[in-house]
Amino acid sequence: MASGINELIDQLYASITDAKGFPLSVDKCILERNNALDLLEEIRAQLPAEVAEAKRLVSAKAEVIRKTREEAEQIRKDADMEAARMVEKESIVIAAKKRAQEIIAEAEGKAAELRRASSAYADDVLRKTEETLNQSLDGVRRSRMSFRNASGYTDE
Repeated sequence: MASGINELIDQLYASITDAKGFPLSVDKCILERNNALDLLEEIRAQLPAEVAEAKRLVSAKAEVIRKTREEAEQIRKDADMEAARMVEKESIVIAAKKRAQEIIAEAEGKAAELRRASSAYADDVLRKTEETLNQSLDGVRRSRMSFRNASGYTDE
């Protein structure tokens, strides 16, 4: 009679339900003692195995839950680390872009300063050249005037 505990309990319940009532009593009945005892013995024999199986299942379930929680925690940690790396990369990129903008602004400032300095230098060279040419022109005019005066030449 190898059946589960629930089936054995159902059989015992059916035996009690189907039992003939005791004369002049509603709560008492006549049972086949050997049949009821056999069912109880089988229940008693299977109960430790069923309890052990239930404990094993509960333990296995707890182990699965523990492993799942550990895996979930590891996944969360990995995700946190990846997010931190991404944030770090992003902050490095932001810092690099900021530094690049600073370098560009500095280069543009230096270029503007060089343009001003070269313009000032060119203006200074041209002014000195103009002064030299004016002095030479004045010298040529004086020489011409001296030559005219010495030779008595007139434009008229």
